[in-house]
This record gives sequence, C-alpha cells and structure tokens, in this order.
Amino acid sequence: YYILQKKLTATHSTLGMQLILLSLILFSYGNAIELTFELPDRREQCFSELIEQNTECSLEFQVITGGNYDIDVNLFDPDSTQLYSEKRKEYGLFSFTTLRAGEYTFCFNNEFSTVTHKLIYFEFMAGDPPIDPAGTGDKHTALTHMETKAVSIHNSLNMIVDYQTHHRIRETHGRRMAERVNERVLWWSLLETGIIVVISISQILVLRWFFVDKKSAI
Repeated sequence: YYILQKKLTATHSTLGMQLILLSLILFSYGNAIELTFELPDRREQCFSELIEQNTECSLEFQVITGGNYDIDVNLFDPDSTQLYSEKRKEYGLFSFTTLRAGEYTFCFNNEFSTVTHKLIYFEFMAGDPPIDPAGTGDKHTALTHMETKAVSIHNSLNMIVDYQTHHRIRETHGRRMAERVNERVLWWSLLETGIIVVISISQILVLRWFFVDKKSAI
C-alpha cells in the first residue's frame, strides 16, 4: 500500500496549539487528514493546506460535544474568496474542485459561545489516493490478479477505518447526550424531592398550628 502522509499547518488565533488540541488523529490515508480538537469559547481555529489546481476536495466536520453542538465554519481559497460558510451547524459535508493552486484555509469559529468549549472532528480530503502497488511509477502497465486484489483490499480497509471513525464519533456523541440527560433527570429528581419534603413539613406545621389554635379557643 502506498500511504502518503501530509503535514497539517494550523493558523493560531490567540491561543496556543497546545491548549487547542485535545487529541490528534493523524491517520493519513491517501490525501485524507483527520483531526479531533477542542475549541474554547470565544475562539477561532484555522487550518490551511497547499493544494494543486483541479483537485477534488471535500471537508466533513461534526461537533462531538459542547453546548448546543453547533459551530461556524468558513472555507477560503488562496485569494481569500469564501467558498463555503455555515452558521451554527452540528454536521456538514462540502465538496469542491480547486480552480487554482495555492493555500486553502478553513476555519472553525466558536466566538458566539461565551462559556462552552466544543470538541470538533473533521476530515479533509484532497484528491484521490495515489496507489501504485506494482511500483511502476508513471508506466502504464496492466495489474496482475494479485495486485488488483491488493488494491481492492486497500480500498476496503480505508472504508472500514472511515466507518469505524464515524461509529466512534456517533458513540461518543450518544454517550455524552445520555450523560447530559441523566444529569438533568438527577437534578430534577432532587428538586422534586426537596419540594416534597418542604410541602410535607409545611403540612405538618399547618396541622399543628390548627390544633393548637383550637385548644386555646376551648
């Protein structure tokens, strides 16, 4: 298998990368890059990638935890022209073809949030993975049956990894939602218990006052 690894350059806003990144997943197959990071409140985090002309690209993102599970996303070409913009989105997928070579930048903005951090996952793909199992370089030769099988297995493994990643994201998202609901149920139960105790004590005091008042009258 031919695995091409790239370096992802991050443009800092005001906070260092060591405070931004919660976990880094640099599983780069083909030209795909996956990253999971924590974005604090009132912050914006941008990433850039050098891409050749006429390259098919896609950006997929999802808010895993934090607040209302929403984030602002913007994508810019080398001329700073906005190619994609979404406001308060939990999930998004955008595909495009580069019209010119240069540095493309996409930013995640959490400036609208005042207290809530967001845990965000994204996958950025630029072009198709260059597979050359025979090691023939630019030579156009027919693949043998074994090489064809190897390419098929390679694609299947990449698909499995992608499914596993999305399954982990959904599992984390579901678990956090369940924990959030459980916490709300707990506090609501404590509130109901407190109300019941207060009402019970109040009823006892009222009844006691009633009988004491009758006794005084007699």
